[in-house]
Amino acid sequence: MVAAGARLRRGPDAFVSWDRARAARPASRRLRAARARYGPAPPLRGAALPLWSARADRVAWATARLDELVAIGATAVELVVMGRQESVVSDEVTRAPSAPSDEALREIIAAARARGLQVALLPIVELEQLGPGQWRGALAPRDVDRWWLSYERFILGYAEVAAAAGVTWLSIGSELGTTEAWRDRWYHLISGVRRVFRGKLLYSANWDHYREVSFWGRLDAIGVSSYFALATSADDTAAQMATRWRAALRELTRFAAGVGRPLVLTEVGVPSRDGAALAPWDYTRDGAVDLEEQRRALASLAAAWLAPQPMGVFVWELAGDGGAGDGGYSPRGKPAWCVLAAWWAPRRRVAGCPATSEPLRSR
Repeated sequence: MVAAGARLRRGPDAFVSWDRARAARPASRRLRAARARYGPAPPLRGAALPLWSARADRVAWATARLDELVAIGATAVELVVMGRQESVVSDEVTRAPSAPSDEALREIIAAARARGLQVALLPIVELEQLGPGQWRGALAPRDVDRWWLSYERFILGYAEVAAAAGVTWLSIGSELGTTEAWRDRWYHLISGVRRVFRGKLLYSANWDHYREVSFWGRLDAIGVSSYFALATSADDTAAQMATRWRAALRELTRFAAGVGRPLVLTEVGVPSRDGAALAPWDYTRDGAVDLEEQRRALASLAAAWLAPQPMGVFVWELAGDGGAGDGGYSPRGKPAWCVLAAWWAPRRRVAGCPATSEPLRSR
């Protein structure tokens, strides 16, 4: 295993000298090389912006994040709002106390639209109490009817906000695995949402459970939270990760084509931790901060990207401040941010990033 310190050699400061060393190459040649190494930028591209912090300056904070997304060539933002329930057996879902007010949410949506960004709204249910194997994908309400009525109220409330504010995409749920066979209930919810919201609907299934969703045919797109294992060792190269991404993307796109719906990767992310690519879904992972492993993971996705599917991707997530000392998912202030900039806007210069960001640099 390579020492963590060695993996940080391509941190933000290193980009400056690396860019100078390549400056003698004609700009047109550098751009052609970048386009050859990356797949095409998807038309719907951006990052998840969770709004679960109760900070007083939430609107101004979110607006600054939107400006950052525009600077790297994003075309959309995924606003994440939180619902809560006590445990997997609880029979009521409510908005989380930290959820933004409808007024604040409308202001953030308006700011995104003013910047030319499409808005996707993603409500997520979180549990206050967790036991082994317990999460929102394993819900078992004591009273299913009561739970479903509360869930419909939760989603319909956000559908009304989305309709009034001009949201483009609304997710009717995320990773609720044990409910995905309840076809008639989901049909009822979808019909109710469509009476209120005239935009496009999707659902965000877990990467290992999307085939079990019984209501894809009533939606406008297939959404997948895409935390596929990308490595078999902590030192796998970007090329090895790209091979795994290609296999995952081929499987997803074949499935979406069979359903007859476009595909959106509603969550894609890898923590900046040593070995995180082994299990990108594990946000509790310990280990040394490893910016280079996160860079390799996102660069390999850019290199493996297919066309014309998937239609979109949202990188998880921008709640954290990021930076060189951060081990979380946020790509802000890290080499991974420059990968996104080079993939989504190769003709644009972004402060702190090289003219191109090579996806398959081995280390």
